[in-house]
Amino acid sequence: MLAVVLGTATLAGQSRITNGQLETRPAARPLEGEIAAATARGGARWVGYRIRIAGGRRSMDCFDRGRVALEPAAELSILARFEGAALVRLRTATPDCEIDAGGLPVTWLEGVKADDSAAWLNSLVTATPSTGERYDRIAKPALVALALHDGTVATRSLVGVAREHAMPRMRSDALFWLAQRAGDQAASTIVEAIDRDPDTEVKKKAVFALSQLPKDEGVPKLIDVARNNRNAIVRKQAMFWLGQSNDPRAVKFFEDILLK
Repeated sequence: MLAVVLGTATLAGQSRITNGQLETRPAARPLEGEIAAATARGGARWVGYRIRIAGGRRSMDCFDRGRVALEPAAELSILARFEGAALVRLRTATPDCEIDAGGLPVTWLEGVKADDSAAWLNSLVTATPSTGERYDRIAKPALVALALHDGTVATRSLVGVAREHAMPRMRSDALFWLAQRAGDQAASTIVEAIDRDPDTEVKKKAVFALSQLPKDEGVPKLIDVARNNRNAIVRKQAMFWLGQSNDPRAVKFFEDILLK
């Protein structure tokens, strides 16, 4: 089924796309194949779809802040701007936002599979330089979308970026977002970065990521880092975030140090 609408359209009773020519189609093949088909006609266009947000994750408000939802959205709209086959920008929005397409065609894909979306977003993160305009326009929003993304493929992708990406900035950002997802895999990856990452700035960001975990998980790990890590800068960072925690275990840790 293919629908073409001019002007304003509402997707599944939520997103409103204005000032554009909307084409809605089911995603009958992997996401990369659907994108290739949509962009094969050339010219500038947007391709969009929706994903479920991982439970407990916080989403953003609309771009213009004209409407603020008191309850977090359960889904996230992902919109990619192409010039021919080249991706030039990625945007995200909650489904209740009004989206102005700027007069361009919009291909909206229904039923995109979560694993396909996570794999595509991960490919954008790993293939985009971590500095310059393409980082700000593509890699950074792709990483945020991946962090909000429901599913284990998204978690594994973030772990991979945190462990393996060549650029420290990417590893640091992935560690931060892993902390927002919490879970055993997130915590172990953060601790691994503190122990093994070659860049001290990444280690410091990993310590901050520990402070973002639920306190019963993060505080004991921060105490262990403050006591035992061989890097003095890392130990100092752990002590700083313990001091911000207002946790009784942190208070006892400092008391023990002062009494020695």
